[in-house]
Amino acid sequence: MCWRLLCLSGTINTAKMNTLLFRGETIKGVKMQNLEPVLIFITVAEMGSFTRAADSLGIQKGRASTVVRKLEEEVGVRLLHRTTRSVQLTEDGRVFHSRARDLLAEVDDLHSMFAGDRVALRGRLRVDLPTEVARTTIVPALPDFMAAHPYLELEMSSTDRQVDLVQEGFDCVLRLGPIRDETLVARPLGLLRMVNAASPAYLARYGIPRSLEDLRRQEHRTVHFSTMLGSRPYGWEYPDGDSFATLQLPGALHVNSAQTYDAAALAGLGLIQAPLLGIGQYFTSGALVEIMPDFRRRALPVSLIVAHRGNLSRRVRVFMKWMEEILKPYLE
Repeated sequence: MCWRLLCLSGTINTAKMNTLLFRGETIKGVKMQNLEPVLIFITVAEMGSFTRAADSLGIQKGRASTVVRKLEEEVGVRLLHRTTRSVQLTEDGRVFHSRARDLLAEVDDLHSMFAGDRVALRGRLRVDLPTEVARTTIVPALPDFMAAHPYLELEMSSTDRQVDLVQEGFDCVLRLGPIRDETLVARPLGLLRMVNAASPAYLARYGIPRSLEDLRRQEHRTVHFSTMLGSRPYGWEYPDGDSFATLQLPGALHVNSAQTYDAAALAGLGLIQAPLLGIGQYFTSGALVEIMPDFRRRALPVSLIVAHRGNLSRRVRVFMKWMEEILKPYLE
């Protein structure tokens, strides 16, 4: 039986359960002594109606209203704006709702700790992915994952900056490149192959470079990329013995977005060095051509990052394992 039904039916000792589950956790400084009011509040907030929430939970509308009102008295703030037509969260209510949902999801995780795959994943999962990885690889594969886990709510951020896992509340992050924050826990997945590319139109105009000398002599241009506009661009990286060196090439365009970087190459605005994962499709279609395969940029480390090694919820572990399988064909 799921925790929702257990809470409502009164078949468990909620005071004892809270001692075991929350270990003194609070919402807005007030210890939760019963999960039932929290569940009723969440249902009312998400359905926008006491009547619909009561019907969904199989209780009387009056009871739902009374329970939520007592909950507001307990936490000391108004959680809902009530009108004759609708119910909406207050600002405090939004904060409370987000925290309460996470706590109930942890209850589900505890209940299913030893159940393996027999219990469906529930709760919210908040992740951050590099934009191109999300667009070209992860999102296209998501329908099968979401179909397999229909009760999971996924919040996916796609950005090329380095997010703060703790401050921004991410469960896990996929990161390309070295991990410089030693307080984070990294799970290395492998190395992402890099390739050099240009459009056929660009090569017809400037010629096909086959060596570093060709890059200099033929006056080739690159699309400059850095995560922050105005900062020094990364430059054209190439293997130099046991290490790598950088060649500064001219270029009139400076971008800070992976999509814009690819689009600039497709438009014939310059050479680029990018992960095969993102632009391999353009090699297949002929929109881009790989050049100088012996002078590729160093492969990028790919890691899954979490804030803490212990207490990973089952939904986080399942999602991380799935993402590792999706990325495996692109890794060295």
